[in-house]
Amino acid sequence: MMGYSRASMTGFINDLMESGILKEVGEGTSQGGRRPLILSINGDYGFIVGYDVGATSIDLALANFRGDILEHCSEPADVRNDAEVVLGRCAEVIQQMLERQGGAPDQVVAVGVGVPGPVEFAKGILIAPPLMPTWENFPIKKYVNQVFSNATVVVDNDVNIMALGELHTGGAKGLNNFIWVKIGTGIGSGIIASGEIYRGASGVAGNIGHIEADHNGTICHCGNRGCLEAMAAGPAIAQRGKEVADTGKSRFLAMRLEETEGKISALDVGEAAASGDTAAIEIIRDSGRLIGSVLAGLVEFFNPEVIYIGGGVSKISFTLLSSIRQAVLQRANPLSTRDLHIEYSQLGEMAGVAGAIAVTFPHIFMVDK
Repeated sequence: MMGYSRASMTGFINDLMESGILKEVGEGTSQGGRRPLILSINGDYGFIVGYDVGATSIDLALANFRGDILEHCSEPADVRNDAEVVLGRCAEVIQQMLERQGGAPDQVVAVGVGVPGPVEFAKGILIAPPLMPTWENFPIKKYVNQVFSNATVVVDNDVNIMALGELHTGGAKGLNNFIWVKIGTGIGSGIIASGEIYRGASGVAGNIGHIEADHNGTICHCGNRGCLEAMAAGPAIAQRGKEVADTGKSRFLAMRLEETEGKISALDVGEAAASGDTAAIEIIRDSGRLIGSVLAGLVEFFNPEVIYIGGGVSKISFTLLSSIRQAVLQRANPLSTRDLHIEYSQLGEMAGVAGAIAVTFPHIFMVDK
């Protein structure tokens, strides 16, 4: 595969073994001569770290050099805070994990960082992120390297890393063309094309949350009217839930409004729907229809094998997934949808950290990092 002579390959392998990157793990089956040695990546060579920074939480993982996750944790966070606050907390948690694993910051070989906004991938910086304006042009790589000085730092959009997580360790192994859709505070997608993440010319491919879903819809925080995420993401579901609670159309949500001192979340709407509340069910159906209508356009354009649905709001009710499916099947060409599957991510909340770890692999040994 590499075009090396046997002598060159032997020397190359010996160098990797002496550096501790590879190790012997046994012997293979003889093909008529001496049994060949079986080599494997040495998981003890160092640690790989995954940051999945969301709008309202951080998911963090520490893995060995093979990518096997050793520890994982999640905690609330507000991405509207300055980058130093959020990334500083991430570093603190990872250092605690390292101590429990008997490691140190200088043993971290790579850090993958997923952030909820448009990323200029080559530079690893956010460009005009609507949810986190103070992060714009913040040098994430440089800041992370202040703690993990020996690490290769790779920064990407959070949904891109979720798609990579599904590709490498989830249900998408062996697939070449699929879309991973995150439904949470915002809505975004990661695109795998011909087995590789597709970022587009400027690194912002998949930013479907700002596709117009309703010409007469509400004004989005980006300044445009009727964006998909303004109409169908978690905050929009919660706002509609509060409206039906205030007007008395939903008895369940009216009671929840009293219990929570005037606050309704998308999860509350999901609980109401599960109880049979017709107003809540209709809110979720409407969101699913809008998301499915936008996805139908993507299906016509890209013709994916699978659309994976994930994110904190995605499982508030199976009605949401059902409505997405129905809208896609209704609006897209039958040939495009004949073999299409629309399903929940197999990795769920682990997709982000799994992808953050996976995104570092092609970059660890690059000379120009």
